[in-house]
Amino acid sequence: MRKDLFQDYDVVYIVTETKSFREDREWINRFGKRLYMQYPEENIYYPSDVENCYGWLDGNRLDLHVCTLKNAPNGLEPYINLVDKDNLMPEKQMISDKKYWVTKPTREQFHCTCNEFWRCLNNVAKGLWREEIPYVMDMINFQVRPMFRRLLEWKIGMENNFSVSVGKSAKYMDKYISKEIYQKYLQTYSLPQVDTIWDAVLNMCDLFGEIASEVNGKLNFSYDLAEADSSKGYLHHIRNLPPDAEKVF
Repeated sequence: MRKDLFQDYDVVYIVTETKSFREDREWINRFGKRLYMQYPEENIYYPSDVENCYGWLDGNRLDLHVCTLKNAPNGLEPYINLVDKDNLMPEKQMISDKKYWVTKPTREQFHCTCNEFWRCLNNVAKGLWREEIPYVMDMINFQVRPMFRRLLEWKIGMENNFSVSVGKSAKYMDKYISKEIYQKYLQTYSLPQVDTIWDAVLNMCDLFGEIASEVNGKLNFSYDLAEADSSKGYLHHIRNLPPDAEKVF
């Protein structure tokens, strides 16, 4: 990843207990003035084990954690040892991003991803016919798009010997695919308007089909073209269905 002014720093201290650090928080003031602070372990929506790991996430992009030894190795990202006066951490430091590399899919994973993509589009279609925009956008972004993105990640992995990471939400995708395909991918996003969403969804279908056929051919899987054609046909039918229709067909 290219370094820039928004890169943050994650600092983890290995401690014997976290309680004293949680109760007296004055020690973090030595790192300077803060814009704001988040205590993720105190957020009811995040599972936590405060006795073994506790964090402070500040607005200056410095994320501090105190972790007990038994908890630290499992939770660390790629890391380097800055100070290890007690020789607690393994000598071999984790400086590679290999754990995040795109992995080669199995035949079953490929089939299930394609099936989930094409099947969930019927919910998008009915939501668009009903003009239920919040539902449609959630269905696209949380159900359909993850399958679409996964397929593109497999294409990238396939072309790079499955030895690269595309980053969270595939944010580095543009480094590994052509400008043409990347522009097609961006065209799958839309404004919250029925017609523009329809255009974006159909763009997504076209690109998904193109990439699925490519992955299928190179990995010798079995891509269900009949399922894809049926799904696309249904989408076009629903798009042209009158708003006062009493039957789907």
